[in-house]
Amino acid sequence: MVDRIGITSLIILTLTALACAQDMPQRRSIDIKHIDRDLAVSDVNHEAWKKAAAVNIDAYWNGTSAPRGRLFAAKLLWSDAYLYVRFEAEQREPLVIADKPNTASKTMNLWDRDVCEIFLAPDRKEPRKYFEFEVAPTGEWIDVALDATSGKRVSDWEYASGMESFAAVGKGAVTMAIKVPWKAFGKAPRARDVWLGNIFRCIGKDPGRGYLAWSATMTEVPNFHVPERFGEFVFVGQN
Repeated sequence: MVDRIGITSLIILTLTALACAQDMPQRRSIDIKHIDRDLAVSDVNHEAWKKAAAVNIDAYWNGTSAPRGRLFAAKLLWSDAYLYVRFEAEQREPLVIADKPNTASKTMNLWDRDVCEIFLAPDRKEPRKYFEFEVAPTGEWIDVALDATSGKRVSDWEYASGMESFAAVGKGAVTMAIKVPWKAFGKAPRARDVWLGNIFRCIGKDPGRGYLAWSATMTEVPNFHVPERFGEFVFVGQN
């Protein structure tokens, strides 16, 4: 005898799963090219950067378009020892920076001023364990390890990644870069590995402060800490 109740339940579960899949946005994706030789963090004009495709970011965290003077682009490279990230940001308004910047150690509350940021989760099965790296137009930086697996975000402010930073302010633009050793993540990627994460920029002062995101977090108020909206970082080997 056919179990009609069981079949009905299975159909309902299948339809529910399909509906949920349709509601979930497709993850954005970035290919990160591999380089043979390591670079100085300040070598932002090295030939190797021509291998990296520019990820252009032109929208706020909620998906609305950002004005041209706030747009930015990110490029990423990786070697056997380091992750490299370079930010090229348009700057048409006064910088919001510290009067006396300190680049010798991490700067707490750096996110309250102008910064570019990248979040990375090495285990794509657990995006709620991730790392945050920020760099300011002054070269100031901060790194933090985060764990939101319990439902409450816990920040490890003693985390010491060994990251390096660089910044240069030009006419109408700011270039920033970071270099992070793989030991900071407790593992190094291999070719074809996929990590999760997101890329952001904070710019300006309230009430008109801007919060740009590569993968929109779609929260009611600006919030970058939304692992469910992370995109994919695909590590590409040598061509």
